[in-house]
Amino acid sequence: MSQKQIAITASGLTMRFGTLVAVDNVDLEIEKGSIYGFLGPNGSGKSTTIRMLCGLLTPSSGSAAVMGMDTRKESESLKQKIGYMTQRFSLYEDLTVKENLQFISEIYAVPRKERKRRVIELLDLFKLTDREKQRSGTLSGGQKQRLALAAATLHKPEILFLDEPTSAVDPQNRRDFWEALFELAEQGTTILVSTHYMDEAARCHRLAILDEGVKVADGSPRELGESISSHVVEIEADDPNRARLCLMEKNEIGSITQLGIKLRVMLPKTISDPVELINKHLREANIEAKTEQVFPDLEDIFVSVTQQRRKDESVEAAA
Repeated sequence: MSQKQIAITASGLTMRFGTLVAVDNVDLEIEKGSIYGFLGPNGSGKSTTIRMLCGLLTPSSGSAAVMGMDTRKESESLKQKIGYMTQRFSLYEDLTVKENLQFISEIYAVPRKERKRRVIELLDLFKLTDREKQRSGTLSGGQKQRLALAAATLHKPEILFLDEPTSAVDPQNRRDFWEALFELAEQGTTILVSTHYMDEAARCHRLAILDEGVKVADGSPRELGESISSHVVEIEADDPNRARLCLMEKNEIGSITQLGIKLRVMLPKTISDPVELINKHLREANIEAKTEQVFPDLEDIFVSVTQQRRKDESVEAAA
């Protein structure tokens, strides 16, 4: 079995802005050729961590290496070897699609003989050939996204950093975008992508869940689901709101989420038979329902690990 190659490492990575700790002691190990996700709400430290890994921010403490390059000491050299796509469209809106790509090819010092061929190749790959003379500012959200990804990959970087790249596009464009990411990963590109969409995070090979600057979980979606300290029981009831109100009163219930006529209920793993316990509560309230234990999805995982962190902090504060 071949030994895995590591593209990105970080140890104790921390970023402070005055008294605010935006990123708190984050460790990372990201395998080459994988899609690694940062999942978390706004303010969780995703963008700040990416900027430190890109060499755009100097950490307050800790260290990181990207492709073996120290992000502190070799930040300028590193910027030439990575691709970075920001959340907001950052290309020149008064230039045409083609002019933007030509300009980026010069910025990255793509050999003159290769520039024209590479620009034509990317226009075709990202379905922008018929838009090459259109000013970038007049493109739709999905077209801007494709142009930004084309620009970020123009110099064929080994690593792509994508900061919430699909936040302003429709579901179909998001799906097309992820297909392009998987093609890049198949070709050996390492991709680090931040998102607050659970369905996108589920597509990643591995991911870290960030909460208030702290990495609270790390692993594949399957590993994360197996490791949380909660059972998940799905309930289909004729009167889901009544069932929800009934269960909310019970101390054993960690959280309840309603999805249409179904409820997803989380209970501690210390409970040996969560389905029977739920059924008991519903029977006592004369509520008819179908119940089954299901594998945690990423929303369940996120709720479980963030709740556990707050419980641990409360215990530490009380000690």
